[in-house]
Amino acid sequence: MATKVRPTSASLADLKSMGVIEIQEIPTMTSLSVLIIYDEHQDGIVRLIAQVLGRGYYLARSAHDAEFGASDEVVGVARSGNLAKLKDGGHSRTIINTCCIDDGRAVDPSATAMCDYEYLYTEKPFCRRDLTKFLAFVLGQSRPHEELAKKASTTFISTTFSDVQAALPNLEILSVGSDALELRVDLLKEPLADGSFSPVPSLDYVGKQVMMLRQRSELPIIYTTRCTRENGRFPMDDPSLFFEYLRRAIKWGCEYIDVELWLPEEVRRQLAEQKGNSKIISAFHDFSGNFKWTSSEAQELFRKGAVYGDVVKMIAYVNSINDNYELEYFRSTIQSQYKHPPLSGLNMGPMGQLSRALNKVFTPITHPLLPMIAAPGQLSAAEINQALHSMGQLPKLDVYGIGGHGAGMQAQFFEKCFNELSLPHQLIRIERTSKASIEPYLRRGNFGGAYISPALSLVKSEPYLTLSDSAQTIGQVDTVVARSESQKTTLVGENATWKGIRATLTRDFVPSAYSDRPALVLSNAVGDAAAAIFALKSLKIGPIYTIGFKASGPIGHGTEPFRSVEELKRLEQPFVIISALPADKSLLVGPLLKHYGANGRQTPTLGGKVFMDLANGPRKGDPLAIAAALGWTAYGAADISAWTVVETLRILVGQNVPYDFVRLASGRGLY
Repeated sequence: MATKVRPTSASLADLKSMGVIEIQEIPTMTSLSVLIIYDEHQDGIVRLIAQVLGRGYYLARSAHDAEFGASDEVVGVARSGNLAKLKDGGHSRTIINTCCIDDGRAVDPSATAMCDYEYLYTEKPFCRRDLTKFLAFVLGQSRPHEELAKKASTTFISTTFSDVQAALPNLEILSVGSDALELRVDLLKEPLADGSFSPVPSLDYVGKQVMMLRQRSELPIIYTTRCTRENGRFPMDDPSLFFEYLRRAIKWGCEYIDVELWLPEEVRRQLAEQKGNSKIISAFHDFSGNFKWTSSEAQELFRKGAVYGDVVKMIAYVNSINDNYELEYFRSTIQSQYKHPPLSGLNMGPMGQLSRALNKVFTPITHPLLPMIAAPGQLSAAEINQALHSMGQLPKLDVYGIGGHGAGMQAQFFEKCFNELSLPHQLIRIERTSKASIEPYLRRGNFGGAYISPALSLVKSEPYLTLSDSAQTIGQVDTVVARSESQKTTLVGENATWKGIRATLTRDFVPSAYSDRPALVLSNAVGDAAAAIFALKSLKIGPIYTIGFKASGPIGHGTEPFRSVEELKRLEQPFVIISALPADKSLLVGPLLKHYGANGRQTPTLGGKVFMDLANGPRKGDPLAIAAALGWTAYGAADISAWTVVETLRILVGQNVPYDFVRLASGRGLY
C-alpha cells in the first residue's frame, strides 16, 4: 500500500540569523485519496486514472456520497452531480477536475475554482504518458526539481512560438541538451473571430497549450508570464492577472512557475502558500544597462527573491565584458553565504554571453529552429559547449564503447548526440575480450567515460574501479565515469540498465501503483534478471517470485523461487511479469501470460497487468503481441534500450537527451 504523506505545521517566514536568511519550505499535503470531477459521458477517465494509480474506483452520485467510498479507491463525481459539498471546502480528498477539450469544449470555471488540480485531455489522441506524468507530479511521486538539483549544470529551452503546435514537429530535436521547457505564455497569440489576436491569451487557450506541450515531452514545464517591462507582453497594470494565470499553472501541474520580483509581496506570498509540488523561480530582469552586480542592491534583490523562491534568477543587460567578472564574483559570494536557494545569474546582450556559458543553474538556451530568441545574447546548447571548450572548461576526452555488436550500434547514435550538442569528445569503439582487457583503457589520462555492452560482471570494487551501490547490488557495470573531487579522480562503475527498466515501468503507472504488489521474473540465470529485480525493488514491489533461477546475495533479498507448478498456481495474479529469457526461448512465457490473463478476467487486478520482455534479437513468435492481446501493458527491448540510453548519456556527459529523440534518431540500430 502506498504511503500517504501527511502535512506538518510550518509558517512561511524569512528567519534571520546573524544576517543570513533561512527559507523554510512550506510542506504540502500529497494525498493518494482522490476525487475526480468528470464531464458527462466521460466516466472512462475515472477508470483510467484508477488504472494509472493501481487502484479500484467508484462512481458516486454526489460529492456527499463520495465520502462513503473507501479511502484507497478513486472516486468519480459527474460535473452534473451535486458538488455543493466541494464548494464548501468540506472534503478530505485531493480534488482533480478533468475536462475533455475535444470539439472545442470549454472548461467549467466553477469546477476549476473548487479543485486542487485540473487535468485537460483529448480522447483522440489520448496520451496516457501525459496522464501518468501529471498524476505522479501532483501527488508527489515524481520530484523533478530534486533530480535536476543533483546535476552539475542545468538548462531550459525557451519556446518562443505564438502557438505551441508550430513547435511540436521539431520538439524532440529542440529538446536535446535541455532539462526543461519554458512556455512563454505572454508570447502566445490567441486568434479571434475577426482575424485579430487577443491582447492576453485566455486561460482556456493557455490550458490547451500546456496540454499539447506535456503530451509531447517528458521534460518539466517552466510556465512564464513575462511583463512588458521585462521584455514580455503581459500588462503590468493588474498584478491580480499574474496571480490568476500562475495559480492556474499550479493546478495544471506545471513543475515550475516564473514569478517576477516586482509583483506585490502579497501575490508572491499567496503563490508560495498555494504552490503544491510546483517550484517557484523568483525572477528579476534589468534592461537599463546600468545594473551593477557589485552594488548592495544586487544582494538585497537576491535576499528578496529567496523569501519565496526555490530558485532565484537575476538577469541584467550589460555593455562591458567586465560585468561578467563582476557577476562571477557576486555568484561566488552568494554561494558562500547562502546554501539555498540556488542562483541563476546571467548577463544579457553580446557582452554578456560569457556569463551564459559560466552559469550552472537553469541557463536559458535557444535553438536555430526557434522563430526568435527569448532574450538578447541567448545561446544554444551547442554554442555554450563550444564556448566552454574554447575556455578549457570542457576538455576533449575519449569516451569508449566497449563490447560487441550492440556497443557498436550505440556508438553511432552517441556520435550523433555529441555532434548535435557540439561536445568535443572522441568516441572510440573497442572489442572486449576479457575483464582484464578493459582496465588499460580506463586508466588512460584522457579517459572520459565508457559504456559496456553487454555489462561487465563485478561483485565488488576493483582497485581501479569503485562501484555505485546499485552496481554492487546488481553485480554488473554497464557505465564507467570519471569523477573528480579535491584534485583526485575516481573511476565509478554505474548501472544504467536498472534505471532504464524503472523509467519504462513508470511510463504508464505511477510508482506507488507497484507498491506491495507481487511480481514474477523468469530467467535462466540471476545475472540476466538482476537489473530488473533491482528496478522492481526500487518501486517497493513485493514479493518477487522467480522461475528458472534462484537469486542470492543482496539482490536475492525479498525474492522467492517457484519450484513446482503447484506453487505457481497459488499465486493468484502478479501485477508484473518480466521475462529475462533469451530471445529464442521468450515464447516460453506465453502459457503464463494466458493463464494469468484468464485468471485476471475473473479476479481483476487493480490497475491492470504489466509484461516486460528483456530479450533482444530474432525470435519465434511475438510474446509482446500475445501479452497485448490478453490485456497486458507490454514493453519490449526497444522501450528499455531507449530509456537506458537516456540514463547512460546523463551519467557519461551530464547531458539530457529526451527519450523521444532517442527513438526518433536511433532507428532500429539500438534494438
